[in-house]
Amino acid sequence: MDKSIPFILLTAILTNNFVLVQFLGICPFLGVSKKIDTAVGMSAAVTFVMVLATTVCYPINTFLLVPYGFAYLQTVLFILVIAGLVQLVEFALKRFMPPLYQALGIYLPLITTNCAVLGVVLLSVKEKYNFVQSVGNALGAGLGFLLAMVIFAGVRSRMETCDIPKGLQGLPITLIAASLTSVSFLGFSGLVQGLFGA
Repeated sequence: MDKSIPFILLTAILTNNFVLVQFLGICPFLGVSKKIDTAVGMSAAVTFVMVLATTVCYPINTFLLVPYGFAYLQTVLFILVIAGLVQLVEFALKRFMPPLYQALGIYLPLITTNCAVLGVVLLSVKEKYNFVQSVGNALGAGLGFLLAMVIFAGVRSRMETCDIPKGLQGLPITLIAASLTSVSFLGFSGLVQGLFGA
């Protein structure tokens, strides 16, 4: 399997999109995608935490957990690192971007329990990526999260002007739209295969 940085980036953004293909991080995807500005803000925060978590967790795993036989503690330690980083992001947003902090509301601390953030760190370990590949995978996952959020925010803004049957209004039509958006990403697998012969 190709492990070049462009391949890892494209697969993380398009064919292995954490939200639309692997169904990780659905809570903020459905909760914060009503407006494009909050979707972009949440995506930027998640991307930052993904990249930073991978940057911090890779050396901990490589030089501490695996050599000393503590690999079974990966999940617990990674969650602790992610929780600390989310607190850092929350503090920075509260201090420097109060409107975005208010708009994200409860979904900002929920980044700690966002399985996409933990998933990107664990996937890098599972795939045996080196440091650069791990960071590339995290960046691609974050950009894929951003792409999914922006596309879905656009879809939801269009749905506000549609005449939706009463029984489908609210969560049902949101889930239908999310599933159709997810299906649309299946076509990208052929693109990546054509580019890299994977």
